[in-house]
Amino acid sequence: MTTAPTPDQPSPSACDDAVVVQDTVCWLERAVIGLNLCPFAKSVHTKGQIHYVVSHAADARALLEDLQRELEALAEAPPDKRDTTLLMAPLAMPDFLDFNDFLELADELVEAMDLAGILQVASFHPRFQFEGTLADDVSNCTNRAPYPTLHLLREESIDRAVEAFPEAEEIFERNIEVLERLGAEGWKALDVGPRCPVDHGRKGGA
Repeated sequence: MTTAPTPDQPSPSACDDAVVVQDTVCWLERAVIGLNLCPFAKSVHTKGQIHYVVSHAADARALLEDLQRELEALAEAPPDKRDTTLLMAPLAMPDFLDFNDFLELADELVEAMDLAGILQVASFHPRFQFEGTLADDVSNCTNRAPYPTLHLLREESIDRAVEAFPEAEEIFERNIEVLERLGAEGWKALDVGPRCPVDHGRKGGA
């Protein structure tokens, strides 16, 4: 027996995995790499070392299970074949506050799996909002992706990247400056939004 999706949650059949991956790659190429928001992204993208996974989880428990599986897979994979993983969850937590709370569970999972110091989890969300900003402030776009996304990273790769880019701590401020110069219309022109019918319009702050 199937039940109708709630107004805040689309049907799984409405979200095509291939489209979710394509939207994420488009965002990566046009925004993250195109605007140089992350100087380290181009290399792993060019080498094909990014692993893309679409989670069908609709709640925190199911997403945590998918995250555990992908953490295990990344830890076991050769770094030269899979340096990092992007886990997209188009059906889960359209509210940014819910997603933000989930990140604490993600960090606890890394600790419980004895992967602290080996892997870490970063995140992006379509409604990401820095504390003290308005929802429409373009600066928030530095951490926005088409879908709720967990970024699984190797600590060793982060250390190497920081060594190659000694001013890494300045990236955050630079990115905000780039987005403010670009403006809301400039960001919109990049066309890096989601094509799957996911409700990301609900309000949420930091």
